[in-house]
Amino acid sequence: MSTFLAVFFFLYSILHLYLLVKARAALYLSAWATLLLALLMVFMMLLPVLTRFLENDGEIASARLTAYAGYTWMALLFLFFCTSIIIDAVRLAVYLFDSAAPKGARLSMPSPGAFFLSTCAVVAAVAVYGWFEARHICVEHVTLSTPRLASRPDRLRIVQVSDIHLGLTVGTDRLRRITDAIREAKPDVLVSTGDLLDGRMADEEGAVGLLGSLAPRLGKFAVTGNHEFYMGIGRAISFTTRAGFRVLRGEAVGVDGGLNIAGVDDPAGPGYKSGAGEAALLASVPKGSFILLLKHRPVMDGGSVDLIDLQLSGHVHDGQIFPFRLIGRFFFPLIAGLYSFPPHPARLYVSRGSGTWGPPIRFLAPPEVTIIDLIGAQGR
Repeated sequence: MSTFLAVFFFLYSILHLYLLVKARAALYLSAWATLLLALLMVFMMLLPVLTRFLENDGEIASARLTAYAGYTWMALLFLFFCTSIIIDAVRLAVYLFDSAAPKGARLSMPSPGAFFLSTCAVVAAVAVYGWFEARHICVEHVTLSTPRLASRPDRLRIVQVSDIHLGLTVGTDRLRRITDAIREAKPDVLVSTGDLLDGRMADEEGAVGLLGSLAPRLGKFAVTGNHEFYMGIGRAISFTTRAGFRVLRGEAVGVDGGLNIAGVDDPAGPGYKSGAGEAALLASVPKGSFILLLKHRPVMDGGSVDLIDLQLSGHVHDGQIFPFRLIGRFFFPLIAGLYSFPPHPARLYVSRGSGTWGPPIRFLAPPEVTIIDLIGAQGR
C-alpha cells in the first residue's frame, strides 16, 4: 500500500504540474496568480488524505464533502490530461501542415487560450454525462448451457453484483437502484464478488436493511475484495454478514444439489497464498457438479481452469472512466465481459462493477447488475 500511494501521488503531482503549465501559458498568468493556482492544486491533491482523516475521526458529513470535491477533481484532471493530449496532437498536425503548405493554403490556428477553454468545456460536458452514467444501472444478461445441470427442468438464475464501494460517495440512494434491479431479476442465488463496503456511511443500517431485504431462494454469498482489507476486514465482514451474505473465505458450499459455490480471499489479505490454496480448495469440491468460483480479481489461475465451470470476478470497473480502460488492460487483460478458455471447460465473467470507486462518475463504462442463467444441456 505504501508503494502504491507513493507511485500514485507522484503521477498525480505530474498531472497537476501539466495543468499548471497549460493554464499559465494559455491564460498568461502572472507569477502571483500562478503561485495561487499552484497552492490551490496542492490543496485539491491532498483532499483525499484529508478525507481519510475526517472519516477516521467520525466526521462523516465533512468527509463526504471533501470526498466529493477531491475525487471529482481527480476525474476532471484525468479527463483534462487525456483531452489536452488529443488537442495537442491536432495542433501539432496543423503546425506541420502549415509548415509545408503554401502561404495561401495555411490553416488558421486558434489561440492557446481558445484551446485551453475548449478543453475545459469538453471535460465539463464529459463529467456531467459521466455523473448521470454512474447512476444508470445496466442489466447484463448471460445465458450459459452446461451438461452439469442437464437433469434440471428449468434454468438456475445467478445474479452478480461487484465493486459497489459503499461509503462516502456511494450511499443508500445508489444502492436502492441496485437492489431494485436485483429484485426485478428474481435470482435463485445472489453473489457479491468483492468491494461491497469501502468506507464509513452516513446510513450504514439503511444499507444493511436494503441488502437484507433481498432473499433469493438459494441464498446470498460473497467474497472479499481488496478494499475490504484496506478499510478493516473485521468491520467489512460484519457488515456483509449482517446484510445476509455468507462470506466464503477459502471454502466451498453445496447449493441445491447440482451447484457448488467456492470463494477465495483477495490477495490484499494477509497471509494470502496464490494458486496452490485455490487449487486445493477446488480439488476438494465433489466432482460432477457445476462449480462456481467467486474471486475478486479477474485472473484465471492455471491450476483452476480444469476444475471449475464458471468464475465470477470484478475489480477493474472496465476502467470506469475511458480511456483508463486502455491502461487497465496492461494489468488485467480480461477486463470486462465473458471469456472462455478452450479446450478447458472453464469460463470467466468479469463485471464492470455496480458502483464507483473514488470519482463519482463513469464514462463509457456503465455500472451493471449481471444476470447469469444456467440451463441444462445434453453434452458439453
